[in-house]
Amino acid sequence: MDDIHYCPRCGTPLTNKIRFGRMRPVCPACGWIYFEDPKVAAVALIKEGNRVLLVRRANEPHRGLWTLPAGFVDAGEDPKEAAERECLEETGLKIRITELCDVLYGQEHPRGAHIMIVYQGEIIGGDIQPADDVDDAAFFDLNNLPELAFETTRKILR
Repeated sequence: MDDIHYCPRCGTPLTNKIRFGRMRPVCPACGWIYFEDPKVAAVALIKEGNRVLLVRRANEPHRGLWTLPAGFVDAGEDPKEAAERECLEETGLKIRITELCDVLYGQEHPRGAHIMIVYQGEIIGGDIQPADDVDDAAFFDLNNLPELAFETTRKILR
């Protein structure tokens, strides 16, 4: 709620009022109510035997720690396509989603997703080349994982 201060319809400064059971920014002039949308991320779980594809974060939070290839779903984008896109952007690997694994809720840091849609996929092309917001990508044995960035990643890998 700290991100929006003026009504996008009429430009009037917003006030905070209880609406629909919680405090929300409301325009006192036109009645517009701000409803914060949750951030949704798509996660790619790529396994080869007992190994899993992980990426090392190049940015804070948790810079230098490992996680699954993932990223935000753009407005109007199919979450499956978002998982495929993010995996390609972060690892250089072209994947095909094979199944929905889980949907998880819980924001682990202020800029993070509220909802994570986890898909299992398989590699259909490309070579591992870390890019975008990761500085390394590699397969790890599930019994010998590097330090992981997020509890969500640990939960998925369990």
